Amino acid sequence: MPERPRTMTAIVTTGVGGYDRLECRQLPVPAPGAGEVLLRVLAAGINNTDINTRLGWYSASVRDGTGAAAGDRAIADGGWNAATPFPLIQGADCCGRVVAAGAGVDPARIGQRVIVRPCMRPRGFDDPATIWMGSDFAGAFAGYVAVPAIEAFAVDCGWSDAELASIPCAYGTAENMVRRAAVGPGSRVLVPGASGGVGSAVVQLARRRGAEVIAVTSPDKRAAVEAIGATRVMLRDDDLLACLGPESVDVVIDNVGGTGFATLLKILRRGGRYATSGAIAGPVVELDLRDLYLKDITLIGCTAWDEPVFADLVSYIEAAEIRPLVAATYPLRAIAEAQEAFGRKAHAGKLVLLPAP
Repeated sequence: MPERPRTMTAIVTTGVGGYDRLECRQLPVPAPGAGEVLLRVLAAGINNTDINTRLGWYSASVRDGTGAAAGDRAIADGGWNAATPFPLIQGADCCGRVVAAGAGVDPARIGQRVIVRPCMRPRGFDDPATIWMGSDFAGAFAGYVAVPAIEAFAVDCGWSDAELASIPCAYGTAENMVRRAAVGPGSRVLVPGASGGVGSAVVQLARRRGAEVIAVTSPDKRAAVEAIGATRVMLRDDDLLACLGPESVDVVIDNVGGTGFATLLKILRRGGRYATSGAIAGPVVELDLRDLYLKDITLIGCTAWDEPVFADLVSYIEAAEIRPLVAATYPLRAIAEAQEAFGRKAHAGKLVLLPAP
């Protein structure tokens, strides 16, 4: 194993604001603490949460859809868990190579290619408290990152580094929702926003369980969504209630929110389940409580990942039961260009950053 350098290139988010808050710096390579491994970052995916944290979108004062916040530098509570510890190296998605092991970690782990579980449960899996890599502590938008060894999962597959980096946040979030919504063989599942990172993961993970998946996307992304297994594809401008009928689906897994929320509850059957972990089109929605209680609908908010989620994802990768959907890769230094492209949402799947070798 070659000697690792003393410094690394990192993208540091200095506070709430625009692209000017993304600074490329040379920083010391971190040393792994007790129970940690040091990873050389091979690839790092881009997520809504990276941009939303920079913009302060999680603040209760923001009511617009993701990416629409003005980046008001006065926002202090706009992070994943209230205040964000700026300056911060963001990046929740990491594929890396173990290059050093801290005290108490088996040195045999050095050399493993791993993906990192970004949603960590510091009080155990019986407590919903979470901390997130790249939001609560330093993440993968750098040459190296130190993480708890128990959160770095070795993966044996032929996927590229970029393909592996497309998995952690989006597929972990999707698997958690699919699991909690009890999707199984024969379930009829509606997936708004099916071409995004999480949406495309939901389509695959629900199909893997034998569900019928009705995906909603834009016309230019229809073929991509069909290619990953959607049973039926609807377009965003379609009248879902008129096309599908009331009480026509068992489960809605929705990261879109916005003005379409009320219709989704009408489409759900009695006893149906609605699961969400995001609000791309807007977090403030209209809820008719009569739809909720008269139909015995269960609303499921999903942030903290259940214990089996990430290990199960690794097993799906190794068994070739899911496939990555990488739209494009960018050099780490081009992060502003990549985030701007992400905001245009002209892509299907994930955008991934590649640190310089």
